[in-house]
Order: sequence, then structure tokens, then C-alpha cells
Amino acid sequence: MDESPFWEKELETFPTEQLRALQLRRLRRVTELCERSPYYRQTFREANFESSQLKTLDDLRRIPFLTKEDLRASGPFNFLAVPQDEIVRVHSTSGTTGVATPIFHTGEDIEAWANLVARCMYMVGMRRSDVFQNTMGYGLFTGGLGFHYGAERVGAMTIPAGAGNSRRQIRLMQDFGTTCLHIIPSYALYLGTVFQEMGLNPAADTQLRLAFIGAEPHTERMRERIEELYGIKAYNSYGLTEMSGPGVAFECPEKQGMHLWEDSFVAEIVDPASGERVAEGEEGELVLTALHRRGMPLLRYRTRDLTAAIPGACACGRSHLRIARIKGRTDDMFVIKGVNVFPMQVEKVLLSILGVGSNYRIVLETVEMQDRMKLMVEVTGGLWKGDVQELSRLRDRLVEGLREEIMITPRVELVEPGSLPRSEGKAARVEDLRRNH
Repeated sequence: MDESPFWEKELETFPTEQLRALQLRRLRRVTELCERSPYYRQTFREANFESSQLKTLDDLRRIPFLTKEDLRASGPFNFLAVPQDEIVRVHSTSGTTGVATPIFHTGEDIEAWANLVARCMYMVGMRRSDVFQNTMGYGLFTGGLGFHYGAERVGAMTIPAGAGNSRRQIRLMQDFGTTCLHIIPSYALYLGTVFQEMGLNPAADTQLRLAFIGAEPHTERMRERIEELYGIKAYNSYGLTEMSGPGVAFECPEKQGMHLWEDSFVAEIVDPASGERVAEGEEGELVLTALHRRGMPLLRYRTRDLTAAIPGACACGRSHLRIARIKGRTDDMFVIKGVNVFPMQVEKVLLSILGVGSNYRIVLETVEMQDRMKLMVEVTGGLWKGDVQELSRLRDRLVEGLREEIMITPRVELVEPGSLPRSEGKAARVEDLRRNH
């Protein structure tokens, strides 16, 4: 195995001053390119902005934010910065928060994206000798093809398994000796129950050693559970379709935040309400500008994802910005009895208590003119068949833990293992049935 931990050592370890100079050069080029698109010609004109006015990175703030609503309202063709016959592929957002949004790519865009994903995978130890199994969906979803192209760029044997068909996933792991896995965190825990049903131990009966997890917010405890279950190291991945897909940021072996690749993106973290930049270390909404996109470059895109910049240098030697694990999306948050709650806060409590299973559902409902939160939680098989008093004590611990974390007291309902709906894609954790929702 190659001992070098770097895919592109010079770029990954650029001194900060050189990295900022590179960003500025690329930002000037991409804003010049944007002037060819109908949307940005109009936006720049209204903001009295020209690409020649970019003297420093701070001048980027002269350009208005771009939102998902702007993308939908204007239509994707209005963002094209090249002739349509240069577009070789279209991907699309999932549409979980509204209408799906198409994103266009040139051949150069695809090449640059594949290289970024390869950099991420190589950074945490994947090599040509590995067997990579991709359990993510292909098609319009970027997660599948993004990692597929990255794995092939590294040179690993790649199994395009796609999503679903859990028993076949396990057979593929065994038949081909899969060592690296790309998987949604909630599905990784569900797949563990399928291993058990088949009389197999994922840690003992496979050759897995690495997993790349992402596509949905998850807690550190969920990552730990995955690592314990499979006997592997699991690394957090971050990306979004509007910025090509996976490969925007990735954990290094130090696992002290995710490196956001600043040679390809300018990152800002802003107050979601005011849009003003927050101090280093303070939580806010991530805003991204793509520096390496030709087909459909996007400037100052509000991701709705909540994170914080991590101060200080990383022990791995990479100089690129580190961001904290994504807490959730601004549109994931729900308000109950005047309290802001993120699903990850609930998950944090559940996974810290022994006896809780891997699946849960938050139900928001109106009862007697009052909004209430009900939490349905699967418990482990042995506990479900055990002492009723033990179940009652578990419920009390959950109620108390949730009250301390989210400052309200939900109704907790313990349910039989396997009784809640399961998803082989992104887990749907919240069901809002409130009258005025």
C-alpha cells in the first residue's frame, strides 16, 4: 500500500496565503464566466457589479446570495454559462424540500468532481488494492455516480450495487471481498439487522475496513455504532447537488472536523437571519461559491446547512478549512411550544441510552388545540421481550434525557423492533400532522 496520505500534496498543504491567492484567481475567472449566463448578467447589473471589481475575496460580498428558491424561480437554463451543446450530464436535487432542481455539468466539471471525490477517498486510506461497494442510488442522485467516478479514479475495483436489496448487498460483500463501503448512516444500522437475520456478523463475516457515510445528518454516536457494528473506520462526507455532489468536504483520519476543499470552493458561514458572517467557531449557515464549475457556476449559494468553522491547524498537515459536522438544515428544524428542535438533538439522546434500537419516528400533532410531540422508539429485541418494569424505566430515562436536551417533555412510546417504517435511502424522521402546519 502506498504510504503517502496525499492525493495532491501541494494543493492539500498550500500555505494559507497561497491558497487565498489561488481562490482569488479562480474566483475572478468564474465570475467572468458567470457574466455569460442570463441570471448573473441581470444580477450583476442590478447589484452594479462587474467581475473586474474583484480585488480581494471580501469583494465577493458585493454579489447577492443565491437561494434554492432563486434556482427554481429562474429555471436552470438561465444559469448556463456555456452553450448547451457543451453540457454532457444533468443531475438533480432530491426534491425533499420542494421541486427538484436540475444542475448541468460539462465534461470538465465531471472530471474536476471525480478528482475531488478521489482526493477524499484517498485521504482516509482507500487504494487501488481495495474493493469498493457503492450502496447509494444512481441516476439523478449525485451520491452514487460521484463516489463511483472517484473510486475508479483511485483505481479501486468498484461494485455499482445501487440502493436497496439488502440481502444482495451482503452477498456482494462476501462474494467480492468488499473492503470499502459508501452508505447512508441510517441504512448502515438497518443493514446490521439484516446481517443478524441471515445469521452473520458484519465484523467477522466480511472484509470491510472503511465506510464513507453521509447524505443525511447524523450524530457522533451513530458513527460510533456503525464502527462498532462493522468493525471498521467510518468517515463523514459532505456535499450537495448544487455544488456537484459529494466531495465538497470530508473528514481526514484525525476526525476533527471535515476539510472543505478551498481550491474548489469559497466558504462563508453566516447568521441565517441576518446574512452577516459569524465569528470563527460560531454556528451559522454554510454559503458556498463554486470555483471549478463551467457549465452552471453558482455564486454565494445558501446551502441551509448549519455548521461552524473549526479554528487552528489540523494535525494531518492539510491547510484547508475545517468545518464541524453538519448539525442539520435550517429547514429541518421544527418549532414545538416555542422551542427550536433539530432531529439530531433527539438522536443524540436516543443513541446514548442502552436498550434503544436503531429506528425512531418523531410525530408532531395537535391534541385538544395544543401542539404536542410524540416520539416512537424501537427498543432492542431482548428488552422488548423482557421485564415490563425495565421498559418503564427505559421510557423514564428517555423522557428525562430529552427534557434536558430539548427543554420540552415529549410523549415517548416504546415499540417493537422492526415495527416502524424503514428506508433504504435518507431516513424520514419527522411526521408533522399539526392542524396549522
